[in-house]
Amino acid sequence: MSSDTLNVYRDLGVKPVINAMGFMTVYGGSRPSPGVQAAMNHASRYFADMEDLLKKTGDIIADLLGGEAALVTPGCAAALALSSATCMAGDDPDKIQQLPDTTGMKNEIIIQKSQRYHYDRCITVFGAKMIEAGDEQTTAAQVESAINEKTAAIHYVAPGGGPGVVSLEEVIRIAHSHDVPVIVDAASQVYPLDQMRRYPEAGADMIGYGAKYFGACNSTGVLCGRKDLVDAAFVHSFIGYETQLSRSVGRPLKLDRQEIVAVVAALREWFSMDHAARIAEHGWKARAIQDALDGVPHITCQPVSDERTLGNGLVVNVDEEAVGKTASAVAAALLDGDPSIVLHGGNGSLHVAVSNLIEDDLQVVADRLREELTA
Repeated sequence: MSSDTLNVYRDLGVKPVINAMGFMTVYGGSRPSPGVQAAMNHASRYFADMEDLLKKTGDIIADLLGGEAALVTPGCAAALALSSATCMAGDDPDKIQQLPDTTGMKNEIIIQKSQRYHYDRCITVFGAKMIEAGDEQTTAAQVESAINEKTAAIHYVAPGGGPGVVSLEEVIRIAHSHDVPVIVDAASQVYPLDQMRRYPEAGADMIGYGAKYFGACNSTGVLCGRKDLVDAAFVHSFIGYETQLSRSVGRPLKLDRQEIVAVVAALREWFSMDHAARIAEHGWKARAIQDALDGVPHITCQPVSDERTLGNGLVVNVDEEAVGKTASAVAAALLDGDPSIVLHGGNGSLHVAVSNLIEDDLQVVADRLREELTA
């Protein structure tokens, strides 16, 4: 680890962080590949007509995802917020200017009570009201009974499933029978690739993805779905404000040309890369840390993977009584170091996610873990 790379942050009075936690917004989200970084550097050489850039890149992204249309957004949260605004005001210039005052508009967005979550706040920022359907065991009948003349959309948190959650396909069937669109938060549903394409193929009307999960910038996302609605979201966006004088609430959601190019470059890489090789790389990184911890007493190590492959890595189980400290205390000590190491720690285990660890980080993480576990 060179002093130059560390000093980029230290010169600003900020401690550099080795990210063994995965794709966390609060730690910068992602590590764009050299190819994506090169595309961004090339994009900075010339300027571009941002309206044309957004439309052309939207066509490319829609084709990759299997949707009718797409739009690069500043994060998945912005995709959801623009979706909400669109479902309430459409492309009506008077209604667009009226937001976030939703008087006289369809302004209710239904969500299953069993799906309430931290980020549903994104749906309400432009004036929508969240309406809960059902209870902890929501039924299809309860979803349908929540629909009324004020319903603007139904919001669904992907992948869904689980007890008490009505399936996406059933929600879409119910919503469309009432001419109500469905908004899907598919932020991290980027792998397997068929899962990523599932939501447009199922007939969801507006789908938000977090582009950090497939290798673009932390600050970017994608809105994909029905063409008339995505086109209306374009009017609500910052570029609609600038080019169509829509005075929309989306003006603060501005993007850089380099970010837009990065999303397309990253998504093209994501759909063309050898994912088996990517997952195998996660495996050897986890084994490298495990091998380096060999012989540390009172711990056991277990490589882990998840279906989305975002949390692949190593779980270190800690006999907290024998070690004399909790897993949470070990994680806190790692976070307090310089460079800081951030990982999940608690309930007797430490989870080292390797997706954003470069090879130089592996030994540093292992050495610091060994030091804290044997101190």
